[in-house]
Amino acid sequence: MVLGKSISRFALLTLTILLLLSLAIAEPVEKESVDDEDLEGIEELLALDDEAEQEQETHVKSSEAEVLTRAQRIVLELNSDSAKRVIEQNEYVLVLGYAPWCARSAELMPQFAEAANTLKALGSSVVLAKLDAERYPKAASSLEIKGFPTLLLFVNGTSQAYTGGYSAEEIVIWARKKTGVPVIRINSVTKAEDFLKKYHMFAIGVFEKFEGPAYEEFVKTATADNEIQFVEVSNIEAARVLYPDIISSSFFLGIVKSEPERYAGYEGAFEMEKLQQFLDHNKFPLVTKLTELNSVRVYSSPINLQLFVFAKAEDFKDLHEPLQDVARKFKSKIMFIYIDIADENLAKPFLTLYGLEDTEDTVVAAFDNKISSKYLLETDPTPANIEDFGSKFLQGSLSPYFKSQPVPDNKEASIQVVVGKTFDDIVLNSPKNVFLEVHTPWCINCETTSKQVEKLAKHFKDLNNLVFARIDASANEHPKLQVVDYPTLLFYPASDKANPIKVSAKSSAKNMAKVISKHLRSSDDGPKDEL
Repeated sequence: MVLGKSISRFALLTLTILLLLSLAIAEPVEKESVDDEDLEGIEELLALDDEAEQEQETHVKSSEAEVLTRAQRIVLELNSDSAKRVIEQNEYVLVLGYAPWCARSAELMPQFAEAANTLKALGSSVVLAKLDAERYPKAASSLEIKGFPTLLLFVNGTSQAYTGGYSAEEIVIWARKKTGVPVIRINSVTKAEDFLKKYHMFAIGVFEKFEGPAYEEFVKTATADNEIQFVEVSNIEAARVLYPDIISSSFFLGIVKSEPERYAGYEGAFEMEKLQQFLDHNKFPLVTKLTELNSVRVYSSPINLQLFVFAKAEDFKDLHEPLQDVARKFKSKIMFIYIDIADENLAKPFLTLYGLEDTEDTVVAAFDNKISSKYLLETDPTPANIEDFGSKFLQGSLSPYFKSQPVPDNKEASIQVVVGKTFDDIVLNSPKNVFLEVHTPWCINCETTSKQVEKLAKHFKDLNNLVFARIDASANEHPKLQVVDYPTLLFYPASDKANPIKVSAKSSAKNMAKVISKHLRSSDDGPKDEL
């Protein structure tokens, strides 16, 4: 097909050149008729060329569809009658519990089918099956399928949770490891070349002999790992096909990935824990794109420092390469993650933490998962600024970010509206006593409490040493305000702002007034507590 397309294009080019030559030498009277005839020829050639391209595209799509359909037929469709029988009659059964309406199930289904096809081609004894849990709820319940999608491996009828990745390749790797094939042995250059065509990421172990303490630790690591395909080699020429810069030695471990930072070699002692740590810190790309399928792996990464870039796909194209250069400088120390800002399921939960859920601009943020702190780059997201941000993040010199609404105008307000940026000024640094209402828009009882606070503010309006204030905790944060229940009422004595007194929000306005009066009684402006 490609050859045919090239010939037709060559013919078109040749005809065009001839046409131009004929125009140069033809008489003026004949020019019009020559143009018309040749244009008709060009149109015919263009139509034929377009038709050939369409045929090729249709053929490719048809071939892909046939492969997927064939793979899907390999996956058994379970129902209430067959589920128990299939699991009891096979040593290994990997079951996918799904719901037709579940988007993640739909995304996983073709990967699962492709994995089934690959496992069958490899001669694996693992049976892949799927169950529509919504259509067959009793069968799903008996298999303990509670969410969607759910993957479970049944070994001689006993289930174990799936802990691998969600691409077809990762499913194959996990299934083979759990059924007795943790390491693939390669003993020739030809097999090494074939292996490279099938795997995008793998760990390579090179040993003079497949025995001894170092080799045993390698196999233990391979068995414990759920995501990476391990391969063992003793032939140095075959090893160099997989890892070109390898140095001949008694033993070697490296990881290979399909990205610019393709190779990473291990230089420490061959101990399982250290080998796992090396792989965990090097298995991700320099910049990882977060998806529904890899989110669990990303969230469970042992790298506690994570830097996120939220951007439109078209904007990220220009940033990707320079961002990789920045990420390379922080390799294995900071994990760089890209999230398409248009993907609301992935981007919005993060951006909400910063009060930026409605933004369409590129956002660079960071999380320290060890101390649960978040940070925000508040300058332009240029590579230089991101690198500086990353350096300070690594050094621990960034100030944590606390979201805040814009500062409101409180001049005529009987109740001061507090935001994150004004919490210090209005509450903590004020010389007055402060009665603070902490609420959220989604709180069921907050509206009732707010009306009571408004009554209190009106009752105590003549006091100069008492301020009534309220803050929306869903949109504003402060390190000294740690509240989990809403509504929450806090009285901050002028003499001890570090120890606010909690006032029951379930009390009547009259009882609240008594509590406030109690704490103000020593003041010359001692108030009445009758409402």
